Amino acid sequence: MSDTYYEFGTAADRWDRAQMFFEAKEYMSAARILEGLVEEVPEQVSPRLLLARTYYHSARLTKAEAELRAVLERDPVEHYARLMLGRTLERQGRSAEAAGHLRMAAAFSGDFDFGPDSGSEADSGSAFGRTDSRESSAG
Repeated sequence: MSDTYYEFGTAADRWDRAQMFFEAKEYMSAARILEGLVEEVPEQVSPRLLLARTYYHSARLTKAEAELRAVLERDPVEHYARLMLGRTLERQGRSAEAAGHLRMAAAFSGDFDFGPDSGSEADSGSAFGRTDSRESSAG
């Protein structure tokens, strides 16, 4: 039987259900619903971003990367997709490739610290949960 609980309801119903599963950390169930939504409305960014997040949290990193690249193809300045792509690439051991995306995400979101005189303790590294040697030595 091809019709299951996951396919029932309007797109809005399925979106709500997918969010509920995601919040409950039922990533595989959320992905199953979101895959159908993304197929149905490929131009919408939100379902694709949440699908990428479900893939990321369930360690399906190649699929997460593909969805994030699709988002960025439609909206190159979507800072959260840039951040997630950078994190996904880092988890895949591709730090050099990730660095550019993380810098762009920080710049797009306004969280980027361009120098030691910026006056804020909240630098770009802490916004992403990391610091690098330049930030540590800036003192």
